[in-house]
Amino acid sequence: MQKFLDLLKKVRPIDIIIIVGVVIALIVGFFTFTNFRQTADKQIEATSKIRFQVYIRSVTLTSNKIPMAKGEKTFISIRNVPYSDLDIVDVQSERKKIVLPTFNSKKVVVVEDVSQASLYDIIVTLEDTAKITKDGAVVGGNKIKMGLPITLEGEDYKFNGIVSDLQLVPVPDSHDVINNQSTAYDVQ
Repeated sequence: MQKFLDLLKKVRPIDIIIIVGVVIALIVGFFTFTNFRQTADKQIEATSKIRFQVYIRSVTLTSNKIPMAKGEKTFISIRNVPYSDLDIVDVQSERKKIVLPTFNSKKVVVVEDVSQASLYDIIVTLEDTAKITKDGAVVGGNKIKMGLPITLEGEDYKFNGIVSDLQLVPVPDSHDVINNQSTAYDVQ
């Protein structure tokens, strides 16, 4: 008993802290190994291609040519953090519109706003591979959800927009691939 008391007198508080830390690490490691506790990579349910639309409001263009085109690549930044080049699947642009009343007060007409002839609204559809989790699609460490601010950058443009739509791209059945049938998927 005397030897045990002498040993306790030699133990310092820092030694106790180190021993307790090692024991806690062993307990957490045991629960992780036995799948009682999920780690971050076990929360990923699948990897899939996604298509998401970026809505760019009130872009001023003095030429009639939109600087982005289907089939090109654009570099994106998510929350001001550079990510990667992505494929442009589709580009839709429309001049700013205005609502005008008609003589019949129950109806209105939507026409192009000639006072703002150089303003466009652009919708760009992008495609990427994402990790699918319970909370949604994750691209570049960021959850892609509607309302997320994204910057599109190319050789001669840099536009800020927001994600306005998100869809998983269906994978063709193996039966379709065997029969050489191609399936078209519409984003809209």
